[in-house]
Amino acid sequence: MAVIVYYAPALPCPAPLSLPEAPLSTPFTGPVRPRADSAAALRPVSVARVTGGFWAARRRTNAEVSVPEGPRRLEEAGNLANLRAAADVGAAPEFSGDFQFQDSDVHKWLEAASWQLADAPDPALAEEVARIVRLVAAAQLENGYLQTYYQLGGGKPWTELGWGHELYCAGHLIQAAVAHHRATGGRELLDVAVRFADHIESVFGPGKQVDAVCGHPEVETALVELYRTTDDRRHLELARYFVERRGHGLLASGADRGHDRDPGPEYWQDHTPVREAQEVTGHAVRQLYLLAGAADLATETGDAELRQALERLWADAVATKTYVTGGMGSRHDWEAFGDSYELPSDRAYTETCAAIASVHFSWRMALLTGETRYSDLVERTLFNGFLGGVGLDGRTWLYVNPLQRRAHAHERPGDQTSRRTPWFRCACCPPNAMRLLAALPHFFASADDGGLQLHQYATGQYAGGGLTVRVATEYPWHGTVTVTVEEASGQERVLSLRVPAWCEQFRLSVNGLPAAELPEHGWLRVRRIFRPGDTVRLELALPVRRTHPHPYVDAVRGCVALERGPLVYCLEGADNGGDLDGVVLDASAAPEVRERPDLLGGVTTVVVPGRRLVTDDGGWWPYRTGSAPARRVDLPVELTAVPYYAWANRDAGAMRVWIPRQH
Repeated sequence: MAVIVYYAPALPCPAPLSLPEAPLSTPFTGPVRPRADSAAALRPVSVARVTGGFWAARRRTNAEVSVPEGPRRLEEAGNLANLRAAADVGAAPEFSGDFQFQDSDVHKWLEAASWQLADAPDPALAEEVARIVRLVAAAQLENGYLQTYYQLGGGKPWTELGWGHELYCAGHLIQAAVAHHRATGGRELLDVAVRFADHIESVFGPGKQVDAVCGHPEVETALVELYRTTDDRRHLELARYFVERRGHGLLASGADRGHDRDPGPEYWQDHTPVREAQEVTGHAVRQLYLLAGAADLATETGDAELRQALERLWADAVATKTYVTGGMGSRHDWEAFGDSYELPSDRAYTETCAAIASVHFSWRMALLTGETRYSDLVERTLFNGFLGGVGLDGRTWLYVNPLQRRAHAHERPGDQTSRRTPWFRCACCPPNAMRLLAALPHFFASADDGGLQLHQYATGQYAGGGLTVRVATEYPWHGTVTVTVEEASGQERVLSLRVPAWCEQFRLSVNGLPAAELPEHGWLRVRRIFRPGDTVRLELALPVRRTHPHPYVDAVRGCVALERGPLVYCLEGADNGGDLDGVVLDASAAPEVRERPDLLGGVTTVVVPGRRLVTDDGGWWPYRTGSAPARRVDLPVELTAVPYYAWANRDAGAMRVWIPRQH
């Protein structure tokens, strides 16, 4: 990668959103906090606040719309009624909802609301959190067990591990409790979580009532974080047990609960132990949650063999089973990873929860290894595969995130539609997105004994490693990132800035003077004795890129995708005449970048020349030989591409990311 000094005239852009400044003494305690004696190369920072720009706007919508509306949605769906019934506070003793794991949506909302309280005080939200925490505590049985489906007569606890999701719900409860404790200092929900964890430990293990694992991983990472919070090593050992017991065929029979087929052990990653697996398989969210938990375990134990397996599985997923948006999971069938390079655009499943799970796994690997490739994927996934699932209004959501939708697409009923929906029958994605957005600054920076690392670029305040800095940027619309030192230890420190993998040209300066540092494993490292007022400026070139698919991906061979900075772009019918099936891109013409503050909340569009192919099929048979081609009319068109994250916010019309090239 070359260091190239370049100049690009400033383009007008939507005015950045600014939030009131808060004192830097306000700590941000995030959801992943490795212990000081762990094997982590990096650790979370002591302060992380996003105060303006792109992510501040999306987080404000989350804080002002999504999170406050959560309790109403949970009330309408019956989740809170289940807790009242289990607590015997006057509700009818019957279960509401179609899934045994309805409780998990409440727990995820509690985690989101808790991180929101850590970010900014809100008395009304605090009271709502306290009310639901009291309800959860009242629903817990005396022995510590808590899952309303089984408490209200749905069956016997711990007998339906494949589909019952009891440990999955326990995991989300524990993560909510950790968030609540770190945000408020209170123990009300943490005590509930500890009692449930103690109950689980009394039930699971060799020679105990149950020697098996849950069909849906989640409890593993939660137990490690509970260990980090309580210093009780039993929780770490229980997490180790669940990671190591998976892969021994304990969940091989899945044809129950109304399923007419057995998905097989690969579906829940129970076909081979984690440390022996060679590829990611099965249900994408389950696989990624399992790997996140295993990464936490490797971090706290220093298990080199487990770390090597995680690096191998991450590389397999990214190289062969990940979409250009960062989305994972190509099959609607069982919500699964497909085969290597099986990445169809119009049938992509790419569940929003899978993108969230990918961020959690990659961030843990970034902390464990210190390598930038993991944060490169976090960036791609956040801006595209994840954010596409969240409506601009904060009230509508996508469960699945295809890369192509035809003008008259066949829609599967239920949650698998590509139309934005206020809530889902299986509502795992909305509260999951809320909790990620509420905790998002935690994923942007890290520290070590030598200094501070900036993984993602957002206007805000970050402190750790003997440095406190303020970042100002209009990223992703513009590539200039200005870092101003507010406080410094007076000793030599290293300020590290990630050079994104997509970036080919950049310029670095320190206090206005050009700096000649070259990237070291993706990091630009500025080493000096910093003083308050020192300024480091990184300018990343943001040309439009034409991205080509791997030649093994048959579904999009001969196509290109448009990218600019961290953003993947798409064509929508709303901008390009409705039907996109006959559109081709002029491969030789230069694209034009246009700022559109009036469009989709303010976006930068990419305008490229192309052609629209109008074909007369010539009869009843659509196939023609070279000697008898169908008649074709080429119409020149100007194609306008918008960021993929903003699609489907105007109508449910046509969309495509991969565009055929005109040769």
